[in-house]
Amino acid sequence: MSKIIFDSGISLQGGANIIQQFLNAGLVDEFFIHIAPLFLGSGIRLFDGIDRNKYDIQIVEVIPSNLTTHLRYKLTKK
Repeated sequence: MSKIIFDSGISLQGGANIIQQFLNAGLVDEFFIHIAPLFLGSGIRLFDGIDRNKYDIQIVEVIPSNLTTHLRYKLTKK
């Protein structure tokens, strides 16, 4: 599960497909990823198909715990 936050204060939660659509549309300012070390079978790779020339991406916060690691990314449009 990921959470996207926009400059307007609007947030959106969803999986990799939602994140990819909003990243490619140039609409993301910041997003959170929550990583849990579980094997769930197949899935979608989060950054596949993303235009790498659209943003500079910076990790601004990492919050570890025993069950989940939370990552916060800040995106700046190029």
